[in-house]
Parts: sequence; C-alpha cells; structure tokens
Amino acid sequence: MDKPQYYIGLMSGTSMDGVDAVLVDFSNNQTRLIATHTVAIPEHVLHQLHRLCSPNNDELNIMGRMDRSMGLLFAQAVNELLATTTINKADVIAIGSHGQTIRHMPNLEHGFSLQIGDADTIAVTTGINVIADFRRKDIALGGQGAPLVPAFHQALFAKAHTPRIILNIGGIANITYLPGESDQVIGFDTGPGNTLMDAFILQQQQLSFDESGQWAASGSTNAELLTHLLTHPYFSMAYPKSTGRELFNHAWLEQQLAEFSHLALEDIQSTLLDLSCQTMANDINQLTDAGDIFVCGGGAFNIELMQRLAKLVPNFTLSNTTAIGMDPKWVEAIAFAWLAMRHHHGLTANLPAVTGASRAAILGSFYSAV
Repeated sequence: MDKPQYYIGLMSGTSMDGVDAVLVDFSNNQTRLIATHTVAIPEHVLHQLHRLCSPNNDELNIMGRMDRSMGLLFAQAVNELLATTTINKADVIAIGSHGQTIRHMPNLEHGFSLQIGDADTIAVTTGINVIADFRRKDIALGGQGAPLVPAFHQALFAKAHTPRIILNIGGIANITYLPGESDQVIGFDTGPGNTLMDAFILQQQQLSFDESGQWAASGSTNAELLTHLLTHPYFSMAYPKSTGRELFNHAWLEQQLAEFSHLALEDIQSTLLDLSCQTMANDINQLTDAGDIFVCGGGAFNIELMQRLAKLVPNFTLSNTTAIGMDPKWVEAIAFAWLAMRHHHGLTANLPAVTGASRAAILGSFYSAV
C-alpha cells in the first residue's frame, strides 16, 4: 500500500454559506475522504462580501481587507480541520483553495474572474503550501475559467458506455454530462441554483436559506412571472458559458419583481424555485434523452426542489452523489483538493470543450509556506 497522499480542499461558493474544508487521501489511485469541517463566515465579513459582488464605492479598500480576512478564515478552517484528526500538517502536500468569487466576467474583451482569500496568508498561517487561482490560466487561454469541476466529475464519476449527469446545485447550478466517452464531456452553468431563493428569503424573513424548500412548497408558482424570468438571454445562450451573481442577484430580482408586487411572498419563492428547476431541466432534456442524474451541492438537500425537478425530467433517475460514493455536501471541496493534486503532479485539469479554452493546461499557482 502506498504512502498516504494528503491534500486539503477549500471551497466557498456563490451561496456564501460557509467555508468547507476537506482532507482527502489520493493514494493508490483512490479518492478517500478523511475529515470534513465547515466554518461560518462572520456576519460583518458576509456583509462586505455582498457589497463587493456588485459595483460599489471604495471597492479597492474593501477588497484588500476582505482578501486578507478571507485568507485568515480559510486558514482557520484548515487548522480546525486538522485539529479533528491525528494527521500532522507536515504530511499534507498542499491546500487547494478555490477562494471566494466576487466578480466573474469572462465575456468581456479582456475577460476575468476574481477570487479573494489571500493564498499567502493561508500558507503562512497554516504552514502548508497552497495552490490557488485556478481560473486564470484557463481564461488566459480564451476560456471561461468555469466550470472547473467537470474534469473532476469525469475523473471520479464517469462510467464507460453509461451516460451520467452530475448536477451541482450551489448558488449557481452547473451541469456535467458524462456520455461514457471521455472526449465528449459537456459542462456549463445552467443559471441560478439557490442564489435567488436565498436572496429573497433573506430579505423577507432574515433567513439564509429556505430549509428543505418549505416556504416555496407553501406557495403556488405564478406562470406569468416564471415566463418573464425565463426570458433572460443567458438561458438561450450556447455553451461554453458560465455565470454568477453578476447576472443573477438581488438587484436584478427586484427589477423583475417590480410589476409583480401584488403576488404573495410564498408564491414568489415558489416561482424562483421553479425557475431554477425549469432551467436545469431544460438543459438536461436537451443534452440527452435519458440516464442517471446525480445531484450535489446544497440543492441536493432541498426536498421540494428535488421533487419538482424529478417531475421535469421523467425519463431520468434522480438521486444524489451518495449513490456513487460521495457525500453531496463535500463534492466541490474535494474537487479543489483534486485540482491541487493535479497541479502538484504537473497534470492538466481543465476540459477545453467545457470552458472554451484553446488547450488543456495545468491550473493554479503555487504559494509556498516557507
């Protein structure tokens, strides 16, 4: 048996519902989850992150402070994660840090994707080497820099001659179609996952998310509002494509709701849930006729969402990634441990057919702890 190959993955997604940290062993050509930990984002930090996600005053000063603050928070997650184990930090080869996305605009003349969470701060505070900035190389090669997880999905979940869809429902939802042939993988962001529902329930009930979709389940979807929301041009764009809070945010939602203020609040929440389900289902049904769908991310725990989605994809079997050996809560964090491992071994980690990059590349930059 080979010596353990320990890596740590750090993930904070568009939902901003906490920093997920995982310790993974990649020895013996396997992916073994050793330990998990989540650190909540402090309220004052969360407030500033939300400010950074849309054009604002004093952006540079706020970004500089938050870059360091998030670096310290990521480091805290690593140190607390390791404290739950008997593993020495010297045995961890590297940390793969996604960072916190504050702006994703890959379609400009000089597109970019900006993540904060100072990797040098993480390295110094933990004493472990860090791999970060995974999106920049792909963008430099003409790609979207996103989504990056389809390469990981392919490596871990693809099964020869067996079509599979991996559906990651975070703040934004992304889809990976694994047709069973390695050179035909498709992946892209379908649009909002939880982000609009989270924004609306936060505004109306001061809750960070709709537990199991209960509030949405208490309402009835308004067909006129749903049709109006579905006219957003992103939904008809061809892939490769990716999106974020730049398009689907609270300010945009308020504009769309301006003529629907007469609706009951729970009906609006129900409609937002159906917007996510409809856009995911439309893309799934266009990709293939039937197969297995495995859901990961926070949306996997939204009972109402899973039930409604299942009705929209009647030719598919819908379950979560537990069915193929991985807890849906930790898939993305494990993916960034995997990306760090790929970088360490000098292996490519993007799929040009997914991101639109001109070639495959080694992703990420190295930040030494010494």
